Amino acid sequence: MPLLQVDNLKTWFHTRDGVVRAVDGISFSLKKGRILGIVGESGSGKSVTVHSLMGLVPQPPGRIEDGAANFDGSDLLRCSQRELRALCGKRISMIFQDPMTSLNPYLRISEQLVEPLVIHEGITLEDALPRAIEILKKVGIRDASERVHSYPHEFSGGMRQRVMIAMALITDPEILIADEPTTALDVTVQAQILKLLKDLRADLDVSVIFITHDLGVVAEIADEIAVMFRGKIVEQGDVLSIFENPKHPYTKGLLACRPRLDSTFTILPTVADYLEVVESEGGQVELLEKEPGLKQAETLGKTEVPEDEESLLEVRDLAVHFPVRKSLWSGPAEFVKAVDGIDLKIHRGQTLGLVGESGCGKTTTGRAIIKLIEPTTGTIRFGNDYLQHLPPEIMLPFRKRMQIIFQDPYASLNPRLTVEQMLTEPMLVHGIGGRRADHRERAVALLEEVGLEAAYLRRYPHEFSGGQRQRLCVARALAVEPEFIVCDECVSAMDVSVQAQVLNLLRELQQRRGLTYIFISHDLSVVKFMADTMAVMQAGKVIEQGEADEIYRNPQAEYTRTLIEAVPQGSLEDIRARVTAG
Repeated sequence: MPLLQVDNLKTWFHTRDGVVRAVDGISFSLKKGRILGIVGESGSGKSVTVHSLMGLVPQPPGRIEDGAANFDGSDLLRCSQRELRALCGKRISMIFQDPMTSLNPYLRISEQLVEPLVIHEGITLEDALPRAIEILKKVGIRDASERVHSYPHEFSGGMRQRVMIAMALITDPEILIADEPTTALDVTVQAQILKLLKDLRADLDVSVIFITHDLGVVAEIADEIAVMFRGKIVEQGDVLSIFENPKHPYTKGLLACRPRLDSTFTILPTVADYLEVVESEGGQVELLEKEPGLKQAETLGKTEVPEDEESLLEVRDLAVHFPVRKSLWSGPAEFVKAVDGIDLKIHRGQTLGLVGESGCGKTTTGRAIIKLIEPTTGTIRFGNDYLQHLPPEIMLPFRKRMQIIFQDPYASLNPRLTVEQMLTEPMLVHGIGGRRADHRERAVALLEEVGLEAAYLRRYPHEFSGGQRQRLCVARALAVEPEFIVCDECVSAMDVSVQAQVLNLLRELQQRRGLTYIFISHDLSVVKFMADTMAVMQAGKVIEQGEADEIYRNPQAEYTRTLIEAVPQGSLEDIRARVTAG
């Protein structure tokens, strides 16, 4: 008998524009001691599903229209608020996606850890503290007796996620719901979290619902998989059968569009290559499978550079040091060496992949090169010009030639500007084009070049999906016709299908316009797809660089090998070995 049985769950949102069937009649079961992976793109209904079970769906506009969720004789969908509070947080716990927003920045970790014990078990703070320290040790927090009194901002992203796991496990729950717990984490930290969850499952005999958009991640941890698309489960089964013989075209598309270290794709397949969605006038949706084999390895390859050709960009002994002050009135007591004397070289039309864990100095390097951050020492040669000592007013002509695509399209687009305004503003600043009609015409051409429609000119950023917003950021960077672009984690946290679309777009634009990229990422499979050369950073230094393919084949630094080994492969051999061992 399953520990949790969900039948015909329907959660709809009643909006001004009509009814959104976020979850539309799904059924699944969770067995004791097993891990169920729920996989799908953003908007597929994954999070709404578990929020429905936990009583977290806002009502209104949300409403649970039908279904049952049986847990130990109780229907979670029909429990009173009092009954649900007694179950959730005690016997059913949840790890939320973003630990920084889920943890209270004003409270010490100790206060947040013991709160579930005080609420559900009625014990005192003094009695709860030893259990808090013990659970921190269990999730791998060193010096737990001291760190328990720290604030959330004093932990790294991976450590904050471990704290969230500790909070979820402190009441010894029977079911643990993990909602995208590794999204946007470094591959090494992600590997640590996945191993931790697997170890805790074995030690505590807890059942897990693991939500993710990445089938590579779920291959590392899940026993069963349910694939969601548009509020429905389109395919489910054990992990080996899903990977070995996927039945639904959507599942095939998700599997195909992931960049892999062993892949030879030069243009990534997308879900649209496998699946066509046809909507009738009556609102009925039909999913049609396309012929397989689209967008396999094509002729669009890495850029070859003549040996005697001079580089477009050369960085020598670049350093960026940030002063740390003991107080507002004292001078700098010491310096944080974010970038500590690195050398880089990029040829025109090529892509340099800059990889490493968070905090290694990748983003600081990219911003220092285009003078968004003032370098402490070093030289920056761009073409025939040296940029390191140029004041801001002299840098203006170079802003036209050097652009950046930021990591977060939500934060980098002005919510008060229409698409037309954000695309034409750089043209006005740099004197590109003449009349307003010329600017508008150029804006339309830019939208079409990044795969968007001219009708979007009057829209605002909030009216677009995450992938569309990132395309807008690409269009804005292209508005001034640059030669060189820093792509700073520009596909981080995206669905794998959207990620594939954006990566293909960047490759196609590079070939068409002769662009040169620095591509910053912690995901080595993405960098392998994009980069001609690669530099691996650790603690502000470049510890290894060279041809990207050669580094992947024969990494010299132990740190590089660790990064490569941490990338989820999702190979059938690995899955078979894990299933057999389990």
